[in-house]
Amino acid sequence: MQQKNRAILIHGLHQTAWIMRPLAKRLQAQGLDTHQYGYRSMRDGIKINSQRLNAWLEQHHHPDWPIDLVGHSLGGLIIRDFVYYYPQWQIRHCVTLGTPHIGSICADYIWRLMPAVVGQSYIDALDGTVAPLPEHIALGVIAGNRPKGLGQLFLQYHNRKLRKENNPLLDECLVHDGTVYLKETKLDAATDHIIMPVSHTGMLVDKEVAKQTAHFLQHGLFRR
Repeated sequence: MQQKNRAILIHGLHQTAWIMRPLAKRLQAQGLDTHQYGYRSMRDGIKINSQRLNAWLEQHHHPDWPIDLVGHSLGGLIIRDFVYYYPQWQIRHCVTLGTPHIGSICADYIWRLMPAVVGQSYIDALDGTVAPLPEHIALGVIAGNRPKGLGQLFLQYHNRKLRKENNPLLDECLVHDGTVYLKETKLDAATDHIIMPVSHTGMLVDKEVAKQTAHFLQHGLFRR
């Protein structure tokens, strides 16, 4: 008998699968079957982590059963790589939370100063060179605009540089969630994009973020 659509939750850099548990519990309350997928974000690069996600699915999931994918930050880039290189899976909907789809300025600074802090996650991922989104993939993007997080030191420095340039779009350029700029979350190929008053990590425990994630997984659009 076919099981319910399963939502695979993929954490971000420096995290483990348990951090996705609050979101998983709320998605389960919305009638979704979830699995918190763990991977080595520092030691392995995006290609290896995509391969291992594929191998896990081959062992635990029938290819005829549709799956949803939800990724936080770097986890969203793994989704991008995975759906491009492993098109055999029946992907229904994808949601990314605070994912820097066009690359991360914060990660750029860290890579130049302390590359060990971002490890193998920078190349082909946080550097903005992740695989393009296939046309058939329905992707919903959730971005935060509450500037609280460990990346503030680098982003505040970068914002000071931007203010000296007198950019007419300066206000929009300065908005971030404490780690990722709002502009970095935008992807032309995405199906929908929504901004919420949450920080980069805070979005994982926010009730409204969970509701919007569930709504997109069920309907292919965010609730307006």
